[in-house]
Amino acid sequence: MNAKIGQKAPTFSLPSNNSKTVSLEDYRGKNVILYFYPKDMTPGCTTQACDFRDRIEDFSDLDTVILGVSPDPVARHEKFIDKYQLPFELLADEEHEVAESYGVWQLKKNFGKEYMGIERSTFVINKDGVLVKEWRKVRVKDHVEEALTYVKEELEG
Repeated sequence: MNAKIGQKAPTFSLPSNNSKTVSLEDYRGKNVILYFYPKDMTPGCTTQACDFRDRIEDFSDLDTVILGVSPDPVARHEKFIDKYQLPFELLADEEHEVAESYGVWQLKKNFGKEYMGIERSTFVINKDGVLVKEWRKVRVKDHVEEALTYVKEELEG
């Protein structure tokens, strides 16, 4: 199943830091920012994670949780979280099943090489579990502000 705006978001259960398994269902009743990123510790992904970190209270005030997803294993996520004091969970999608269900596992090209990987993307899931907004091919600069503005203007009230 591919994620579609206006429909129930594809559900999942993935391993997280702290030896937990996180399911989308765990957050029913809250808004969820589900963001997919290529790799821990890389410049763009670090900037994006730190931007979310720096605005976490604003999202929390809007009853919104942040979940990051990449194909990295839990141990690498834990190092990333510790190094940058990230206050949200990072989920390990090593088999990229969740990335595929959201349509973000894509053919990428870099320096003449083609490979499969995560297309940086963000999804907003409302309190009822419905996918209400998506950004694909995300450019990191100002993206977190854009996501925060969307939640403020479209989901509060």
